[in-house]
Amino acid sequence: MNGSALAADLPSRKAAPLLPPPPPPAQWSGFYGGLNAGYVFDASSQVTQTAGLLQPISGDLSLASGLPASFSADNSGFIGGGQIGYNYQFLGNYVVGLEADIQGRASSSGRATAVMGTNVNTIPGDFPFPAVRATSVEKDTSWLGTVRGRVGWVAMPQLLLYATGGLAYGDVKLSNNTFLAQPLFFGLVQTDFGGTSASDTRIGWTVGGGAEWMFAPNWSAKVEYLYYDLGSVNLNYVTLSNFVLAGPFAYGPSLGVGASARFSGHIARVGLNYHFNWASPAPVLAKY
Repeated sequence: MNGSALAADLPSRKAAPLLPPPPPPAQWSGFYGGLNAGYVFDASSQVTQTAGLLQPISGDLSLASGLPASFSADNSGFIGGGQIGYNYQFLGNYVVGLEADIQGRASSSGRATAVMGTNVNTIPGDFPFPAVRATSVEKDTSWLGTVRGRVGWVAMPQLLLYATGGLAYGDVKLSNNTFLAQPLFFGLVQTDFGGTSASDTRIGWTVGGGAEWMFAPNWSAKVEYLYYDLGSVNLNYVTLSNFVLAGPFAYGPSLGVGASARFSGHIARVGLNYHFNWASPAPVLAKY
C-alpha cells in the first residue's frame, strides 16, 4: 500500500469559511451636510401698542389712552432648510463640533386686528362723543439661521446625544396701523389715522439639544430642539392725521401711536445628514 492510497483514506479537513470583517464603529469626526424640516412656535406673540399726545391741544389724553394696549399676532408655522458642520471625536466617546444652518418659513405673518368703541372728550368739559377705533398689527420672520457649537457624548456607537448653543440671526418685520372715527356735531365726523413699519436683520442667541443616529455608513438622522431670541423691535410714535369730513382740519389733539414686539420662538425639527469622513480610512479586506 503506497502513501498516496493512505492519504486518500484520511478524512479531508476543509478550511473555515472566510467571513467579512465586522463593520467599523460609527465615526463622527469629519464634515457633514444635510437638510432639516420642522415647526417653529412663536414664544412671544404679543404686540404691545403705546399711544400719547404729541401736541396736547386739548389736554385730554383719553383719545390716546383708549387705544388697545396689546394684541396676539402669532407667527408660528412650518420651517425648513439646510445645515453644514464639522465634528471632532476624541477620548473615545466625546464629540465637539460647529454647525451653521439657514431656514425659510412657510407660514404667513402673524396678524391681529381689533375694533373698539368708547366715549371720549375732544374738548375739555364738552359732551363725550362715541368713538370707534380700529387697529391692526403684523409681525413676521420669513427666514432664520443659526451658527452653533455642539458638545456631545456617544451613548452608543451609532447614537450621539448633544447640547448646542450660539448665535441666531434672521429678518424681523413689524407694522402698526390705527384708525379712529368720532362723531362731533352738526354731522361732522373726525377721523384720525396713521401707521408705521420696520424691517431689519437681527442677531440674537439660541440654545438647545438633540440626538443623532448613524443608521447607515455615512448617513445619520437627528431630532433637535432650539430656543432662539432675536430681541425686540420698537416702532416710534407716528402722528395720526386729523380729518373732519373730507378735508384737513386742525381740531383736537395730535396723537402719536407706537408699537413693540419681541421675536423669539421654539423650534422642533428633524434632519438628515451625510458624513464625508474624509479623514477616516476605508476598511481593508484581508486576502489569503
